[in-house]
Parts: sequence; C-alpha cells; structure tokens
Amino acid sequence: MKRVVVCGTGFGQIYLSALADGPFELTGILARGSARSAGYARAYGVPLLTDPDQVPGLADLACVVVRSGVVGGEGSELAGALLARGVHVLQEHPLHADELARCLRAARAASVVHHVNTLYVHLDPVRRFVEAARRLCELQKPLYVDAACSVHVAYALFDIIGRALGGLRPWTFGPVAEGTPFSCLTGTIGGVPLTLRVQNQIAPNDPDAHLHLLHRITLGTEGGNLTLVNTHGPIVWSPRMYVGRDADDRFALEEDHLRLPSATLLGPEQAPTFQEIVGSLWPSGVRRALTELRQAAEDTAGEGADPLRQGQYYLTLSRLWLDATAAIGRPELLVQTPPRPLSAAEIS
Repeated sequence: MKRVVVCGTGFGQIYLSALADGPFELTGILARGSARSAGYARAYGVPLLTDPDQVPGLADLACVVVRSGVVGGEGSELAGALLARGVHVLQEHPLHADELARCLRAARAASVVHHVNTLYVHLDPVRRFVEAARRLCELQKPLYVDAACSVHVAYALFDIIGRALGGLRPWTFGPVAEGTPFSCLTGTIGGVPLTLRVQNQIAPNDPDAHLHLLHRITLGTEGGNLTLVNTHGPIVWSPRMYVGRDADDRFALEEDHLRLPSATLLGPEQAPTFQEIVGSLWPSGVRRALTELRQAAEDTAGEGADPLRQGQYYLTLSRLWLDATAAIGRPELLVQTPPRPLSAAEIS
C-alpha cells in the first residue's frame, strides 16, 4: 500500500517533493488543470487527474492539500468523495469539527482511514520537544505554558501543546487583550495555565506569508522550563534559578544545582536553513504522516487498532481551535510587500 495521489499543487508542492524519493510512489496529481498543476504532472511523469472517480484505480492513499471549508476551500468535500470511493485520506489542516466529523463518518462507512496532518508535529525538532516535554511532565507537574504563534498555524500549535501535555482537555479561554501585531489570550489547556500571544494578521495579497514567527512554546515546571525557540529548533532547557542561604544568611554557592548551566541546548545547536526546511524537513514530515496513515490502514484491514482513535483526538483539537479563534476574533487584514530577512552577522 504505497501508491499515492496528491490533490492540490499549492502547498501540495511539499507533498510532491516528499514522494520523489520513496518509499511511497506518486501515481497521479488531482487538480483543476492549471498550468502549474500540468507542469508538475509533466515533471513527475504522472497523469493529471480532474475527477475523484479517476483516483481509486491509481492509488490506495490520497493527500488532500486543498483548503478546507473553514478557510474557504473545498478540501473536505474532496476528502469525503475520495473516502466514499475507498481511498485512505491524509488531509492538511485546519478542519472545522463538523467537517471532520463528516469525513470520519464517510471513512467508517467505507472501511477506510482519514487522518488530519498538522505537519509540524511530524518534524524532528518538534518531536524532540514533545518527547522531552513528556519526560518532564513525568518528573514534575506542569505549572504553565507560555506560547506564541501566527494565526495561520494556531491549529498546529494546539496539537503540539496537546501532545506535549498528553492531552487537550480541559480547556478554557478568557478575555483577549487585543494588540498589534500580537493579541494575548489567557486560559488553560489540558488543565495547565496558558498564556498565548497570537499574531492575528493576514495579508490577503500573500495569505500564506508575512508571519513574524511560526511557533514558540515554553513549558514550565518547578525545576525549570523547556522552550521550543522556533518550530524548527533549537530547544533550550533552563533550570530554575534558586540560590539558598547558609546558616550565616550568606548565599549558599556550594549547592550542587548551582553548578548546572543556566541554559542547555537539547539536540542540534544550529537550526536548519530555510532551504533545508522547505526542501528536506517538511517533506520528511509528510512522509512520516503518510507512514502513520498507511500503518493505520493496514491495521484496519487486519482488524487491529481502532482507525477512529486519532479522529477523536482531532475532533477535540478542532473544537478547541474554534473556541480559541472565536475568542481572538477576526484577523487584521494587511497589504504587505516581501520582507528583507536579516542575518545574524548583520546585528552582531
């Protein structure tokens, strides 16, 4: 079960790159027939499809990389059509809870699997952060989460936090302190106090760009805090600073914990370049997500794991995300020109 059709060639370009080197086989591109899609079909030597009816004969798995209804597209309708035709579907986030519920019902009726792909949770730096966070939570109770993101990727941020904490429930959101470019949302997630700053801005002339950052997350405990500085790393552990007093009320500087570095990098010291992110890291995340879909499909065929288990988690995630976006409100609309990114050398 390795034949894959990619639906959509906008962000679908990343999915096409992911399939170039195996272990999966790209067998077609489903799109509306634009020059861009036709060009990719020629470049990858696969047919350009225009009807979901053409997919089952060519593929076992489909990647639906088309905007869902909640963000103004028809991706969920396409996913439902493919599921009804017996094709397992990996669908790019975000999804409204109602859309996802319909897809899960269609998957159950056809005995196939539907997975949501938030992509970032499948990247090595995020996986490393989540694993460290889970170990940290086993050692000490999480006391707070402090995070920041762009509104574009808030759905994925909540997925990262949910995996780090081991769950999303219960959650609450309080009044929002509006600001530019960041609005501040407070509440709880997984029962842990949350402070979240969201860049609630979109540039309609270039809607997928002009983000000040993707994700930045700090998980705090009694013993210190763990920070994912950027979606793509690095990860920093900062032990909590505490200097006690001796019998003469002087700083007790011989305590063992005072010999700990005030900050330590976990994993690579250098984050990947943007070329490496788009050309290698993101495609590897897609392959990992596809591998999980294939495994779930094979388990379902063998009457193994429940194919709806992940779906229930993402239903919860979708409802949480809807609550958060309702609290944050409509994004500010901007007209932006391409920025000039700076190198570290220019400011050092």
